[in-house]
Amino acid sequence: MDKIIAVNGNKDIDLLNKLAQRDSSAIEQIYRENYPVIRHMVIQHQGMEDDVADIFQEAMYILYQKSTDPDFALSCQIKTYLYAICKNIWLKTLTKRRGSPIQYTENEPDIQYSDDAEDHLERQKQFDQMGKAMGQLGEPCKSLLESFYIHKKPMHEIAITFNYTNADNAKNQKYKCLMRLKKLFFSTTEK
Repeated sequence: MDKIIAVNGNKDIDLLNKLAQRDSSAIEQIYRENYPVIRHMVIQHQGMEDDVADIFQEAMYILYQKSTDPDFALSCQIKTYLYAICKNIWLKTLTKRRGSPIQYTENEPDIQYSDDAEDHLERQKQFDQMGKAMGQLGEPCKSLLESFYIHKKPMHEIAITFNYTNADNAKNQKYKCLMRLKKLFFSTTEK
């Protein structure tokens, strides 16, 4: 099998290669580093513990399949990729339970989910583009945005973590980082 290509560093390349070889330490590490964030996302949106386990297991299977594909190129961190997969699976699960498309909010514009394959592929393309843009964003912006949007940390904590003088300065930096991410995202969509 060829080595997996990743643009975000050796850690994720090693993890994916170990996952492709069914290395239990890689599986445990991916669970340990990602399960809490996925759990929070699902529970926050009407999910139960069993839902979290099912969704994460399905996402891990998808990641495993991708890791064995020699043409797969990871353009973001594993945690970003897994989060996108889990979010899509959870949206689909909620839609099936309710019998109609649902609205999903997470400090972002509403995303309408449907089972239409073209919509799903377009959404996946946008997730991939966002992952690529996040991979190009650099530090400290990447970590700052992840702290706020994924880990739901309040601005005063982010100010302390990133050594800003106060929460307002951290908020201003978050805005600048978002504008930079937006610019990167749209530059990848034009290519």
